[in-house]
Amino acid sequence: MLVDRIEQRWIDAFIKTFSLCKVETSETVAILSESQSRSLTVHLAELALQQLGIRPFHVCALSPAQTAPVPVRSTGASNAIGHHPGILAALKSSHFIVDVTVEGLMHAPELPEILQSGARVLTISNEHPDALERLVPDPALKDKVRSAARLLRHSKKMRVTSAIGSDLHVDLGGASTVGIWGYTDKPGTLAHWPGGIVVSFPKANSTNGKLILDAGDINLTFKRYLEHPVELLIENDFVRSISGPGTDAELMQRYWAAWDDENAYAVSHVGWGMNPSARYEALAFYDKQDFNGTELRAFAGNFLFSTGANEFANRYTEGHFDLPVRNCTIELDGQVVVQEGHVVWEVFG
Repeated sequence: MLVDRIEQRWIDAFIKTFSLCKVETSETVAILSESQSRSLTVHLAELALQQLGIRPFHVCALSPAQTAPVPVRSTGASNAIGHHPGILAALKSSHFIVDVTVEGLMHAPELPEILQSGARVLTISNEHPDALERLVPDPALKDKVRSAARLLRHSKKMRVTSAIGSDLHVDLGGASTVGIWGYTDKPGTLAHWPGGIVVSFPKANSTNGKLILDAGDINLTFKRYLEHPVELLIENDFVRSISGPGTDAELMQRYWAAWDDENAYAVSHVGWGMNPSARYEALAFYDKQDFNGTELRAFAGNFLFSTGANEFANRYTEGHFDLPVRNCTIELDGQVVVQEGHVVWEVFG
């Protein structure tokens, strides 16, 4: 267990990250939180901005009531704003928004309106500051992530295979692609810290095949390393079969079924991690309340397969799985970009 107190080294990590976002004293800066936000993160953001000579203001929403039939974790789609006109007005009047809501604004319904105002948003993942300190964004990663995003954006087909038997095919035509390196200095954009991920949101009826999660792969919704393999059969975007021995498959079967929502079974996004500083084994070192799992989404070479909401396929749901899968080979139009779980860095310059 880590001690929740202000540490200068954590303030320094926030200062470095905000500096990469090119926050200036002339800008209007908002810290967006909610009543269930990690107070330590809120305070560190405020102190770091003040040390940069910036006078931030706070927007704190009330965390909404739980309406889902099961616990909801790590969706990336905060519902804290709730289309509140006062909150939206405050955010749209800001140049820079530090997002420390529990789930983050990445898939929040209000995000397009906020970005259209020209604001840039830094979502700080709900991790303990110990992890954020280790994963201060590295500017050297930016060009590689941007190169990967360009290649993915201009590819037509993705194929994912593995020695354990995975064989997944994704039609990338019309997919929306993003690369995140951990900071943003461009108006009208969002980044999250930690970063180092490239993903595409495929259009409807684009994903088919078999994905086998091996023992040791990760279910981030449950914050759990798998103990037994789980086989997913996917037809026209939807997981149609979940099988495997032991607790892991049963937990996933039960959680998916609890939503009573077909869209919960659908593909959200596909991509891979590119951050050499992110550690696969990090989940073993943090209590669940101190860990959101962005680091495991970003560790270099994992195939990140996610189910749930995909606004680009006109599908919306709170049911969500993020599943970093190891030891996969990822091909784009026949070109290998990840070889058996290792990024082929030469492809990205």
